Amino acid sequence: MACIVLLFGCSETAREEEQDGIDLPDTVTFAEHIAPLLGENCTPCHRPGQAGPFSLITYQDARRKAKTIRLVTGKRYMPPWPADTSYSRFLGERVLSERQIALIAKWVDQGTLSGDTLTLPVPPAFSGTSLLGEPDAVVWLPDTFHVPGDGRDHFMIAKAPFELERDTFLRAIEFVPGNRRLVHHMNGAMVNYTDGAKRDVFASQVSYVNAEIASGPAAFKTLALENDDGSWPALVPSAVNYLPGMAPVLPPAGIGGLFVKKKGAFLLNSLHYGPSSRDTMDRSRFNLWFASQPPSRPLQEISMGSNHTPIEPPLHLGPGEVRTFGTSYTLTQDISVLTVNPHMHLLGKQFVAFAIAPSGDTIPLVRINDWDFRWQYAYTFPKLLPLTKGTVVHVTGTFDNTAANPNQPFDPPRDVTGTDSRFMRTTDEMFQFFITYIDHRPGDEHISLSTDR
Repeated sequence: MACIVLLFGCSETAREEEQDGIDLPDTVTFAEHIAPLLGENCTPCHRPGQAGPFSLITYQDARRKAKTIRLVTGKRYMPPWPADTSYSRFLGERVLSERQIALIAKWVDQGTLSGDTLTLPVPPAFSGTSLLGEPDAVVWLPDTFHVPGDGRDHFMIAKAPFELERDTFLRAIEFVPGNRRLVHHMNGAMVNYTDGAKRDVFASQVSYVNAEIASGPAAFKTLALENDDGSWPALVPSAVNYLPGMAPVLPPAGIGGLFVKKKGAFLLNSLHYGPSSRDTMDRSRFNLWFASQPPSRPLQEISMGSNHTPIEPPLHLGPGEVRTFGTSYTLTQDISVLTVNPHMHLLGKQFVAFAIAPSGDTIPLVRINDWDFRWQYAYTFPKLLPLTKGTVVHVTGTFDNTAANPNQPFDPPRDVTGTDSRFMRTTDEMFQFFITYIDHRPGDEHISLSTDR
């Protein structure tokens, strides 16, 4: 708490000024005013089993942390929502209005009144630890991975085998880290074994391979991914991915989804653990939601920037430099966009993506004015966003390699160069943008992507 106070400061005068001109009730209570606000913006993370460091489910929870809540909301440090809502809008926005911030401040100043306990809302009923509700099936990594406390990044290739009751279709897959503080990212494919090709998908004695020692076929053989006759099974690339702050997306029926065989495995071809100062462990899992019908419109992805489209100028930052880089991509067909996902590392400062249509119109995609490495989202549009063939997607990113950057990993700053290596450390830099889309059909702009549809 002391660190937070030193970082943000606090003053009674500032709080009074923030409330000037805002119409507030004479008495602010938890039951009437604060509980609904926390339920919508805070408890998805601040609940048992999630990334928030403390729970805010009950009145007692909120009262214990009332001063902290006032401080971090007043400075807009919480709730975290990096995207600029004045530029583009997305589902699940967690942004407090000036009035909501003032309500919290007044509630704390008045002594955190509970209000009429008979009208207290029932705490939100979260199903397990997924925002999509109870999954139809869960696939665990078979073993626990022991993360050494050596202060180094660790890159693993891993597999999570499964055997279902029958061949079926998946509507959604969610990767759930066992150790949210250390799992930086995961890129996952799915292995489908044809009937009779693999007698025992659980036969391997190895679940994790050090990706900096072995990769490709050598690692896959160690994980016993091949068919019983030594041939390779069918692989579905980029079936499921994870970055800090990402929330699962459940598209409308018929959109997205995958065919999955009864026997298979998730291949975590890049599982990145950030540095830890102490020995710890992780055992992650996959939540699955089945579909009764095959997807008629499979999801596709455009990848821009590092490892994909050229970056201009080439991604390089000398010590003490602040530089802006760009990349672009021209659409070869009409598409309808579901999500956009910006990605940078510790030196990132600002990020903006927009599209220029053949008509000359500018279509805002996403803008982040104050990049925070810890909060990286796949942003979902409220409705499908059509983009026509010939549209050019432009992305720019600004990086700060000065000593004044509070996220600077080196003292003094070092020369930083982008790399195409799959094994990027947290202290390396990346500049990427991902677009999830489907082939366009007339009327797509009216299709809602909300799970409340």
